[in-house]
Amino acid sequence: MSGTHGSVVRVGVIGCGYWGPNLIRNFARHDGARVTAVCDADVERADKMAGWYSVPLITSDPAELIESKSVDLVVVATPSRTHYALAKQAILAGKHVLVMKPMTTQVDHAKELVDLAARQGVMLAVDHTFVYSGAVRKMRELVVSGELGDVYYVDSVRINLGIFQSDVNVIWDLAAHDVSILDYILGGIEPTDVTAVSAAHAGSWAENIAYLTMRFPPDVLAHVHVNWLAPAKIRRTIIGGSRRMAVYDDIHPSEKLLVYDRGVSIAPWSDPEDVYTALVSYRSGDMSAPNLDAREALAVEVDHLLDCIATGIAPIADGHSGLRTVRILEAANISSGSRQPPRTSWDGDAEKSDLVPIPIDTLAG
Repeated sequence: MSGTHGSVVRVGVIGCGYWGPNLIRNFARHDGARVTAVCDADVERADKMAGWYSVPLITSDPAELIESKSVDLVVVATPSRTHYALAKQAILAGKHVLVMKPMTTQVDHAKELVDLAARQGVMLAVDHTFVYSGAVRKMRELVVSGELGDVYYVDSVRINLGIFQSDVNVIWDLAAHDVSILDYILGGIEPTDVTAVSAAHAGSWAENIAYLTMRFPPDVLAHVHVNWLAPAKIRRTIIGGSRRMAVYDDIHPSEKLLVYDRGVSIAPWSDPEDVYTALVSYRSGDMSAPNLDAREALAVEVDHLLDCIATGIAPIADGHSGLRTVRILEAANISSGSRQPPRTSWDGDAEKSDLVPIPIDTLAG
């Protein structure tokens, strides 16, 4: 198990492209961490990041960073297809690991990493960034406290024009965010089945539009729409409850979460065979905007992960959360008929089957 240098966690970041610099910035600015190594296939890019934050080790070889005695925590901020191999190598080296979403692109690989981290006694965390945002943490609080009542449904939309990924389709890229949010706010319960449809347009090799539907016990219906071909950027999640409803709009500049005291109640039917005897009443009460933690989600995440390393507690978005998310994404990928990313160890027919729901327990891993 990796130790720490005094009270400071020494961090090595593999990948200085799109998301890596944000992680480097947040770790470098934290008093409890020091970025001691950066790695990128483009050495000039790594050198630039190292110059900004006075990082001593610069390399294009991930193995050099992972094996370095000056690194306690390895951050894997590379393309999805590389997550499994790099995270496994780091765990075997006794290092704590933070890996970007999705944790892996296969359920069996995700399960292997979880088991391996437990045996090695190191932290395995997944960068499900949105679960650390003030709005999503407040939604979880509203669900746990019972303020929303029984959760009926969750409806989520995440659409934009791009960014097209080179190694995964829109399910693995965008839906990973919404599925991880679902996992967090519903307390880690898994769906009984997953159904999805997807399409690849504009000459794309991978699906760029997808609709996922999941059923969670006892009777929660969740729907996720993701799209790389939309003319406008929308990131909105609605939670419908028996007492209140919440709308999370990540694009809104100030009021990212609104809670509505609205709902409907239906009186018992006097004649079960006569639907017209049902008495429907609507409730339209106040709308409120709860106070939210305005800190950057990544800053909250870094603070939390460093505390987890110090205390040994499991992160909010740990390997088990990553595994549950991968399990849903893989089920959606199979249900939609997608062959991307290609599997190497699926023990069944992964062909499209006319919207047949994929039972989640078949992907136990």
